[in-house]
Amino acid sequence: MIRRRIGQAARETFISFHVRNFRLFFVGQLISQVGNWLTLVALALFVLHLTGNGFAVGVLTAFQFVPLLFLGPWAGLVVDRSDKRRLLVIVQSLAMLQSFALAGLVLMGDPPLAAIYALAFVGGLTITFDGPARRSLVVEMVPKDHVQNAASLNTALMTGSRIVGPALAGALILTVGYSLCFAIDGLSYIAVIASLLMMRAAELNSTPRVTERAKGQVRAGFRYVRRVPEIWIPLVMAGIIGTFAFNFQVVLPLFVTRTFHAGAANFTLLFAVMSVGSFAAALVVARRRSVRLREVITGAFAFGVSMIVLAAAPSLGVAVVLGLALGASSATFMTRSTAITQIRAAPEMRGRVLALQGVVFFGSTPIGGPILGAVSDAFGPRAGILLGGVSAIAAAGWGFLEARKVGGAEELGRELHEPEGAVVFEDPLAAV
Repeated sequence: MIRRRIGQAARETFISFHVRNFRLFFVGQLISQVGNWLTLVALALFVLHLTGNGFAVGVLTAFQFVPLLFLGPWAGLVVDRSDKRRLLVIVQSLAMLQSFALAGLVLMGDPPLAAIYALAFVGGLTITFDGPARRSLVVEMVPKDHVQNAASLNTALMTGSRIVGPALAGALILTVGYSLCFAIDGLSYIAVIASLLMMRAAELNSTPRVTERAKGQVRAGFRYVRRVPEIWIPLVMAGIIGTFAFNFQVVLPLFVTRTFHAGAANFTLLFAVMSVGSFAAALVVARRRSVRLREVITGAFAFGVSMIVLAAAPSLGVAVVLGLALGASSATFMTRSTAITQIRAAPEMRGRVLALQGVVFFGSTPIGGPILGAVSDAFGPRAGILLGGVSAIAAAGWGFLEARKVGGAEELGRELHEPEGAVVFEDPLAAV
């Protein structure tokens, strides 16, 4: 009986693996994302090593994500107009070249900070197009009733890669230095490019592309999002949380090195433990076939509470243990908010909607990164983490009140199971 239940749970959790294209995508992305985390962790620690300044790390984060802030909505329209698989091959190839350029720059020994920031900006350009294209392609790879599962497994992939990536980065930094981290990341892109080229295009549930090129199509995406509460409410919450709470790469290195006077290896350990919690939570959510707005709000509240508790950790050992709860709650919020967006968005608007979500999740980082770096420099890293926790709880409170105002308890508890049919979005201002 127990074995049967375990087998049933495994089948429900990994049901999207029955689809060949998704299996290829998952393996390629897993290898590439481990390499990507090598670069993210190593670059933050390298800048901290060069400058010893939290604000400089915050500025690095700003350069990494400022393209997303300004170009994200336009990138979403490009995705809606493009062959998503072909676009991803181009973007991943550019990202590979950027990683190799970082490896060469660090080999100089004492590279100029401006050059590091410039390459971080190039990486930000690739992130801007990769996010909406990749998440839109996930929806097209699987049957409609597998979308929640595929989205959750995709989040599990992203968070699971943080278990290996940061730990590997810490080991490589201590043994062979920073440059090899960036070189390995460059090589990892070969896997994802190969997986994309090996997919069977005929088996994709491709949505019709937006072929008409008219003024106002980006603004049409904004207006569409504003009219759909199940998208609008999580989007605003993600903007608040992305600005002040999802800047782990800024506050956690400072928290470990300044509060507990520990080294880079301890930072990567904390990050890896957080990722274990994230991975487990994403797999739990993957078993669900539906998502409720209430679950998005609850995830944000739990995330805020876990950050506040982490800020009060008396020792590094306690902080590492608390990292499990922090990782699980952050993944729960991110997975559910992403799933509800993918499920509710009309097919012809999906690229723009997912791009907007990327803007508020990660494009807000250039605003929050320097702020949290400055707060951590002035009042200590605990204050930076506390600010993130309070912001997440505030976002959850706003989301609860807004959902009640729009549709009451029914809106909070309504289940969304699968993408709705194409919604004809008639916008009289689209040609303006």
